[in-house]
Amino acid sequence: MEEGGQPGKGPHLVGKKDDLIKAKNTVVTAGGRDLLVVHHQGVFYALDCYCYHSGGSLQNGDIEEIGSRPCIICPKHKYKISLADGEGLYKGTDTTVTPPVTTWLTKGVKQRVHAVTEADGDVYVTLSEGDWVESDFY
Repeated sequence: MEEGGQPGKGPHLVGKKDDLIKAKNTVVTAGGRDLLVVHHQGVFYALDCYCYHSGGSLQNGDIEEIGSRPCIICPKHKYKISLADGEGLYKGTDTTVTPPVTTWLTKGVKQRVHAVTEADGDVYVTLSEGDWVESDFY
């Protein structure tokens, strides 16, 4: 297992479980990427630290349940990002039903998220690979 700052997919050690739980939102560097590790309702999440929209830091973003999905709200422009899959969410009108209703819709995956594992009181992040997403710009 790789230490946090070393290049490569990982898994990268990002901290002690108890410390990360206490901090709730922690910025770490793993494999050359700045990440935000979030502990919310007993689950760890990891995502790129800077918002896909214009690079604002997500570290101080509020966590809210949006349509039963845990999301981080970018403090800079209030963009809503699903912690689980990186989808950008927005409130829109669903015109496929009658009468039309206002609901939460997805812009698709905008923020890169990464796999988190725990072992022996430590927390590890394995960097995701795949198609380019907007948060990769930052």
